[in-house]
Amino acid sequence: MNAVVLREVGGELVLEEQPDPEGTHVVEVRAAGVNFADLLIRRGEYPQMPELPTVLGTEVAGELNGKRVVAFCGGGGGYAERVAVDPYWAFQLPDRASFASGAAFLTTYLTSYITLCKQLRVWKGSTVLIHAGAGGVGSAAVQLAKSRGATVIATASTGEKRAFARGLGVDETRPYDELDDLHVDVVLDLVGGDVFTRSLPLVNPLGTIVAVGFGAGAWQDPSVQWLVGRNVSVMGFYLGRLLRHRPQFVRDCATELVAAWRKGDIDPVVGAEFPLAEAGAAHDLIESRRHVGKVVLLP
Repeated sequence: MNAVVLREVGGELVLEEQPDPEGTHVVEVRAAGVNFADLLIRRGEYPQMPELPTVLGTEVAGELNGKRVVAFCGGGGGYAERVAVDPYWAFQLPDRASFASGAAFLTTYLTSYITLCKQLRVWKGSTVLIHAGAGGVGSAAVQLAKSRGATVIATASTGEKRAFARGLGVDETRPYDELDDLHVDVVLDLVGGDVFTRSLPLVNPLGTIVAVGFGAGAWQDPSVQWLVGRNVSVMGFYLGRLLRHRPQFVRDCATELVAAWRKGDIDPVVGAEFPLAEAGAAHDLIESRRHVGKVVLLP
């Protein structure tokens, strides 16, 4: 089979012939999701680096034993024509959903759903600020927050991306340098770095900022005294650790989300599709911060 192999940190993504995966639960991959974690592995900056060489990709959509599924492949290997999966982490794809939208589903919606609806309780009338609101996780978060009656403000780096976010139904968009006058109940920070620090004073008393992504750099820890004085809280979210330590909880959340998708309550946003041989171009698009929605590969 063909697979995209990363042989060294900072190296090229090369399409190579690889042995077929072993086991009885092998997905014929029709689409593979590209996540920012894949770029961090390629840079050598991911907290839990795999042994190299490796085939990147932790979520796929395809056919498993005659059924259309979306699935996690926890050990990587998704950038390939076939990948072995644990059937515990495979979910039936809704009938009308495309494989590309399936590859855009699990990571984005689990991250948004667990943070906004399980860690927090976004309510009707609350104001939610979503950083990187035009991206894969951001677009999922917009849908979920709006479905709960929240007022949603989204940040994005360009006018085109802000227009895209408005098309998703957000109430207001902002560039990252125009935040100081905002007052919000929840911040979903998918960016990190200085954006996180500048967002702390925007949180209303009894509000929360959730740290998820750090594409703009590591977070600067706020002091406990400052949090107490402001009556605000900081939460963190890392899906990978939750998958390991509370698998049944995550699986239950995924099942709830598939049901909502089947009903038409959510709709994964695919922003760009690349053939498997152009995985490097898919990474370049994300690195350039020009993408919207989820970027997927099509073997």
